[in-house]
Amino acid sequence: MLQDNYVVGVDIGGTHISACIIDTKQWNIHLENVVRNHVFSQGDAKTILHTWASTIQDSITTSPTAIQFIGIAMPGPFDYENGISKMLGQSKYDNLYDQDIKSLLSAELGLPSTAIHFINDAAAFLQGEIFVQNLQTNPRILGITLGTGLGSAVWNKGEKAFDADLWNTPYQESIFEEYLVTRWFVKRFKEITGKDVTGLKEILDNHRETAAFATIKDEYATHLFDFMQFFEEKYQTNLFIIGGNIAKALPIFIADREEFNRFTIYTAILGEKAAMIGAASIFS
Repeated sequence: MLQDNYVVGVDIGGTHISACIIDTKQWNIHLENVVRNHVFSQGDAKTILHTWASTIQDSITTSPTAIQFIGIAMPGPFDYENGISKMLGQSKYDNLYDQDIKSLLSAELGLPSTAIHFINDAAAFLQGEIFVQNLQTNPRILGITLGTGLGSAVWNKGEKAFDADLWNTPYQESIFEEYLVTRWFVKRFKEITGKDVTGLKEILDNHRETAAFATIKDEYATHLFDFMQFFEEKYQTNLFIIGGNIAKALPIFIADREEFNRFTIYTAILGEKAAMIGAASIFS
C-alpha cells in the first residue's frame, strides 16, 4: 500500500509524453498540472530517454510530497514486467529495441527501479475511462485505441484491465494494425491520388469532399467493423470504449453504417488523462 497518496502517472505515445501527479485518494489529477512534450520517436535512444526523464522530473517537482512511485502507460509490444522495449518496425522507438527502459529511466531520475512500473497503454486507457465514466457495473468491456498504433484491452469486473494484444492478428494481406492506424491513411491516400499527406487530419481538412476520401472512408469503416466483430467474438461482449486520435473522427466513418448498431460504443472522454490515471492505478 502507498505511504502517501501521490503517484506520477505517465502516458507515452508514438509522438508524445504526458505526465502528471495523480491523487490516488480521489483518482484525479492533482491541480491539473500536466507536463507535455513532443517526442521524436524515430530519434536516437539517448535523446528519447532524456525527453522522457525530463518530462517526468518536471512533473515530480509539482508534487506536494515526495514521490515514491511512477506508473507508465507504454505502447506495445513491450515487456511490461521487466521494462524492456520490444517495439520494432512500427514507425516508433526502433532505437530502444531490447533496451532496459526501467533501469535507464531509474538512472536518469535517480530513483530505484522498483519505483517504476509499466502498464500497456490500451489497458491503462480502458481502466481510466471505465472508472471516470462509471461503467464498472458491466461484467466486461473491450477497449480500442486508434492512433499511431492499434491498442486493444479487456476489462473484467473486479479485475485490472489487460492488453488483448490483437494488433498483429492476421488480416487481409497483412495484420489488423496496418489497416487501422494513421499510416494506413497516408499510404492509402498516396495509392489513390499520388499525393503525400501527413495523416488523417490533413485529409479531413483538405480532401474531405473528394472521391478519394469517399473510398478511404468506406474502406476504413469495413476494416474497423471487421476488427470489432473479431474482438467481440473472441471475448463475448459487444460493449466497447474507443479512444485515440483517430477516434475523434469516428462518427464520420460509422454514422451511416448500420452494421455498427450491433455494438454499444462509448467514446473516450478523458483523452490523455485516461492513460495517466490508469497507469497510476497499478499501485492501488
